[in-house]
Amino acid sequence: MFADQAGFYVLPMAVRTWAPRGQTPILKVKLTRDHLSAMSGITLDGRLFMQIRKTRYDCQAVIGFLRVLLRKIPGKVLLIWDGSPIHRSKEIKAFLKQGAAKRLHLEQLPGYAPDLNPDEGIWNYLKRVEMGNLCCRDLTHLQEELIRARERLRHKRHIIEACSRQCGYLV
Repeated sequence: MFADQAGFYVLPMAVRTWAPRGQTPILKVKLTRDHLSAMSGITLDGRLFMQIRKTRYDCQAVIGFLRVLLRKIPGKVLLIWDGSPIHRSKEIKAFLKQGAAKRLHLEQLPGYAPDLNPDEGIWNYLKRVEMGNLCCRDLTHLQEELIRARERLRHKRHIIEACSRQCGYLV
């Protein structure tokens, strides 16, 4: 990666592209600290829940996502998630003690275990299939495309279920 005269950064392409013979395609983007944050979860019956924000996730945002899950999924909910520090926060523990633990049980994945996390398969599918070779103009365009990709994937329950089966979780 290197900067050109206009302050843009030139990134080598990591995907297959089309260009006239002998003319390597070059993508120029301004590097910023702008980002999207997303949180997602799936059910064994193939439902996808995802929130996308332009700000980082804090404890209250995670609790908000958990409340959505409890509102949309009837009965008891077993949530398997990674060991992110935000998932182990005192605010999450307080939320469980205030009554959420009656329906919500949180189970932490061991260390770094992407092979046990079906959500890794979801994100891999979104990035490589639904959004493969996509080049967005800006953060807003990326958010729009991610929402479109999410909606397309929601209609492919067999893909979502396959991500769970791949990790050994049976319906």
